Amino acid sequence: MLHYQIEFDDYRQHLMHVTVRFLANPTQVLSLPTWIPGSYLIREFSKHLESVRAYDEAGRILKIQKFEKNKWRLFNTDHELITVEYDVYAYDLSVRGAYVDQTRLYVNPACACLGLDGQEDKAIEVELFLPDELKHFQLATGLAAKSLVKGRYTLKAKNYAELIDAPFELAEQTRFSFTAADIPHEFVVSGKHAMNAARMQQDIEKICATQIAMFGSAPFANYTFMTMVTGNSYGGLEHPNSTSLITPRDDLPKANEPEQPSKDYQRFLGLCSHEYFHSWLVKFIRPENFVNYDLNQEGYTSLLWIFEGFTSYYDDLLLLRSGVIDQASYLELLKAQINRYLQNPGRAIQTVAESSFDAWVKFYRQDENSNNAGTSYYNKGCLVALCLDLGLRLRGSSLDTLMQKLYANAQQGIQVHERTIFDLCKELTGDDWSEQIHHLINTTDELPLDQLLPEFGIDYQLKQDKSLPFGLKLADKPEGVLVQTAHRQGSAAKAGLSAHDVIIAIDGLKATVKSLERYAKQDAIYTVHAFRRDELMTFELNAAQIELPEVVLNVTDQAKVEQWLKG
Repeated sequence: MLHYQIEFDDYRQHLMHVTVRFLANPTQVLSLPTWIPGSYLIREFSKHLESVRAYDEAGRILKIQKFEKNKWRLFNTDHELITVEYDVYAYDLSVRGAYVDQTRLYVNPACACLGLDGQEDKAIEVELFLPDELKHFQLATGLAAKSLVKGRYTLKAKNYAELIDAPFELAEQTRFSFTAADIPHEFVVSGKHAMNAARMQQDIEKICATQIAMFGSAPFANYTFMTMVTGNSYGGLEHPNSTSLITPRDDLPKANEPEQPSKDYQRFLGLCSHEYFHSWLVKFIRPENFVNYDLNQEGYTSLLWIFEGFTSYYDDLLLLRSGVIDQASYLELLKAQINRYLQNPGRAIQTVAESSFDAWVKFYRQDENSNNAGTSYYNKGCLVALCLDLGLRLRGSSLDTLMQKLYANAQQGIQVHERTIFDLCKELTGDDWSEQIHHLINTTDELPLDQLLPEFGIDYQLKQDKSLPFGLKLADKPEGVLVQTAHRQGSAAKAGLSAHDVIIAIDGLKATVKSLERYAKQDAIYTVHAFRRDELMTFELNAAQIELPEVVLNVTDQAKVEQWLKG
């Protein structure tokens, strides 16, 4: 067994002290992952390690040498009991790192626990030691855990892969327990909040039970939701039997939460639903090359449109099926997805399969050109899932049935490859879907929503009530009007204005967002003065607007709508 010990005495400096004890191989290599499963970006966790030292059983200092950015080598240590210790700087409030202060001790072991090459399959024990003043903190984790002494916890993992995919939190917590399909669940919230716990429990129980019922069983024996509450942070990361969430406190249910959840609360419920669904789709059903991760380098796949896109389709749909939101609320959420797609000019540049493959270099590195040059495998993938679901239903099957097939295959060790969706659609309907699916994922052609939705009682129309003046997304600032994004086809971009420029005058007058909107509607050419960095520049702009399409969805046949939505 490999033994880790983590001490938090220096939490005020956002440091934790990690000690690893093990029997070493002759030339033992230790390494830290460069990324964390489920979040496709090289994060270089090793940058936070400090003062790495090694000792033999007698306490003698051993040579340990760093030879790659995330790897260390020990020399001449054949089967000796070795101790390696180091400090980790932990001040990343996201769900992907580690965060240590007087309010919360949160750790993803992927960013803190060095792994041992050649010993990845050994059982692991992690001991946590809290300073006296934090011994009242409660523990939340998906790992097996016990505490025999206050302020000291022992966690167990079957192997290194399980360890690094199971975060833990120690904090003052609001928590409740419930069962869904006889499976115990814990819901844990930390941070300052006034959550209506009874309402939260009522809704989350329904969501979990609905998802388990859809698949017929769950790939976990217990489950833990861990939620950190802040002023405005938002995100989530899935793990095999837990999820780590971070949310604005205003998104939690209020004491007087209406029967139909507010938009803020809907957003949090959608986040919970999304990450919970990943327990099946991502953590259990996987791309073939994600069965065994190489955490030293990128793992490319063009299939994230399935794993994130399908999940983004079901997260809101299952809110409806669970009875947590009504049909009108669901259709509003669907409209928002469609509008994001329609208002994204990059959908004409990048396919959803390309977006999946480029996740490592594009999705987590958004910049001022992202909307012009790329599409989201979450957003378009969601609408691809909708198209597949409606297409399957027209042929007597459904995406639900396809998902159940994927789950049954994964239970037999068969994972997802490039042709899986093509093959399953043919198996379920008897038709060859090659052309249709190729059109959806490998071209930038418009999705056939206007053809499919009317088949299920939804009238699909477009309107253009909103526009971008000169093709610019703008915001008033004390120093002038900030250009947030510049649509590539807009007159401003063609004249040379760019994102981050600050417009100070148009037609010789002080610029505001309202004045720019007014000028853009007139037939004229205007002189615009703007700062780029600290340099004043002059531009000649043609008055023009970029129209932003918005979808209007109206129910024309309720029976057909229910045939689709109720599964």
